[in-house]
Amino acid sequence: MNTPKIVCAVGLLGALLWGPPAAWSQEYRIGFIAAITGPASSLGVPERDVAVMIQKELDAKSGIAGRDGKKRPVKIIIHDDQSKPDETVKAVKKLIADDKVHVVIASSQSPTSLAVVPIVTEAKAPLISMASSHAIVTPVRDRHWVFKTPQSNIHVAVHQINYLKAKKIKKVASLYVNDAFGEDSRRGLAELAKGAGIEIVYEDKFEHADKDMTPQLTKVRGSGAEVLIVHAIPPAASIITKNVRDLRLTIPLIHNHGVGTKPFIDLAGGAAEGVIFPIGKMLVAEGLPDADPQKKVLLDFIAWYEKGTGKPRSTFAGHAWDALQMLFPILASLPADLTLEAARGRIRDELEKTRNFVGTGGIFNMSAEDHVGLDERSMVLVRIEEGKWKYFPREKW
Repeated sequence: MNTPKIVCAVGLLGALLWGPPAAWSQEYRIGFIAAITGPASSLGVPERDVAVMIQKELDAKSGIAGRDGKKRPVKIIIHDDQSKPDETVKAVKKLIADDKVHVVIASSQSPTSLAVVPIVTEAKAPLISMASSHAIVTPVRDRHWVFKTPQSNIHVAVHQINYLKAKKIKKVASLYVNDAFGEDSRRGLAELAKGAGIEIVYEDKFEHADKDMTPQLTKVRGSGAEVLIVHAIPPAASIITKNVRDLRLTIPLIHNHGVGTKPFIDLAGGAAEGVIFPIGKMLVAEGLPDADPQKKVLLDFIAWYEKGTGKPRSTFAGHAWDALQMLFPILASLPADLTLEAARGRIRDELEKTRNFVGTGGIFNMSAEDHVGLDERSMVLVRIEEGKWKYFPREKW
């Protein structure tokens, strides 16, 4: 009996009956959506840059080795959602149905991320968001397929309230951008303020595209507030900061972590001086104690990113890096014979088991009850001084 010929014949018959293996089964496919254009591009462009740089590195080493030791290419399919939820929905549907991706990373903003939660849930495809609203991953029973890498707004509020308590501030004005991110951040602050005996004496909103928030700030001036807390991203966050200085409001100005990007300072100019905000440790990595378990990861990332892009560090770039690095060992562990549906389910299950992953955003410990895996210890308080981010520890408050 000529065994090789029989095997060859069987293989040929299989190819004729079932066709060649699907392209998706020969490579790991990651759908990646960011706000590369539009109002949130200061977040999405650094995220896109990370995906492009990592794709080049993966191509240079022919992908990653699977369980059988054989290299399989990784394809990161990048889309721009233009900072629009309807564009995010269209891109996610295409990635899942047409491109047959194993997992989706999307998107830069809370509204665009929330818009695709029903899509991935119905399709049973895992999603990692790069946005901060706690509603993206809660309640967990309704977010079975959804994870995210940034710290949540509720973590931000813990630091803001701690600062207010330390300064014995009892009256706060709270202004927020009118979207899911601003609303989530506003609500987190209000909930914690109530428990801390701090009164929100004035609360109002503004739109992403607003060019002047003077009317709201005029009401802040008459409210008796001892501090102003703003929940927004650039450019609106920069505009309102300039308006505060133009009106000569002298109360302290505190932002949330949406301003942790150089364009905020560039757009606000000198008005950014003295702004305080909680954020992940990346902006002040050099000042961390050597014993901090994140310090080496952060310094290595900063050096890699700044050399590769020629741009300053970005916490938003870090959110993308965390998502991708978290995925690679999971993809490498997949059995080669899984169907696409089974592979997606396996990736979801493994994401939920993520433990002690040291990323740029913190040390991730996910579980069936927690699809972020971070807490307030992953953040620090930062103050802008002479156009630069400075670590603002409790002893300097």
